[in-house]
Amino acid sequence: MSRENFSELLSFLAVAQERSFTKAAARRGVTPSAISHTMRLLEERLGVTLLTRTTRRVVPTPAGDYLLQNIQPLFDEIENRMSSLDEFRKCPRGNLRITVTDESLGFFLRPRIADFLKNYPEISLEVSTDLRLIDIVDEGFDAGVRLGELVTQGMISVPVSPDIPFAVVGSPTYFKSHAVPKKPASLHEHNCIGVRLPTHGKIYRWRFRQKGKDLKFQPVGQFVCNNVFGARDACLDGIGLAYIPKIVVEEHIQNGKLISVLEPFCPTHLGFHLFYPRHHRHSMPLSLFVEEMKVK
Repeated sequence: MSRENFSELLSFLAVAQERSFTKAAARRGVTPSAISHTMRLLEERLGVTLLTRTTRRVVPTPAGDYLLQNIQPLFDEIENRMSSLDEFRKCPRGNLRITVTDESLGFFLRPRIADFLKNYPEISLEVSTDLRLIDIVDEGFDAGVRLGELVTQGMISVPVSPDIPFAVVGSPTYFKSHAVPKKPASLHEHNCIGVRLPTHGKIYRWRFRQKGKDLKFQPVGQFVCNNVFGARDACLDGIGLAYIPKIVVEEHIQNGKLISVLEPFCPTHLGFHLFYPRHHRHSMPLSLFVEEMKVK
């Protein structure tokens, strides 16, 4: 049924209940002539007379009374359901499924999630860690968190972290037998740890900035893993060099277990963004989750 049909039926209900075009028009916020015209159009479309008009009043015909008795409960139910939304405003409830990366969860979202669940005890949250660039709609997620540069176009995107500096790191043990690289081209002489991306199966290419130009380097080495934590641990074990978000290795750089190299050439990537389809923007649990997670 079209929106216009609903408007006609609401106008009919007003006339049938008020027994007056004037009172019904005031209730609907239109002129008496407009509501009278609407009733004529409705009767013509249905092919039955719904109202008996006299100089003093308007009363439903048997067909009109039948329509009144059958559609009034339906509109009452809609009204009741709309009123029940007050409960969501008073105590929001519902279920959320979010796909995130390990590092976005561990370094940025985890502390905020604890506060979110405490503030909204009627909301349940399911978090799935995944490095794949998935279609969140097809896989049944309400939202996802990925680096900003990886967010699908057309999604609503909200930053949940500052921008992320990357670093090339290696252990002191590794550098005992390998020279410290002075420029990105020197990496060809090193054992570089690869991270295989699950979406398309390729090894993630390292990005650098040199003399105002973006450079990409394809790492080659003895060890490949499928996440940054595996690459970090391989670095700590002295296997080779890795290209990693600095937040993942900052502590190890500070305590001397890892050494950061090529710092003048390492770029800063867009931070992690929470993204979701536009048609989800009015979901109360999701709106509250976005507000709790976004960078303040």
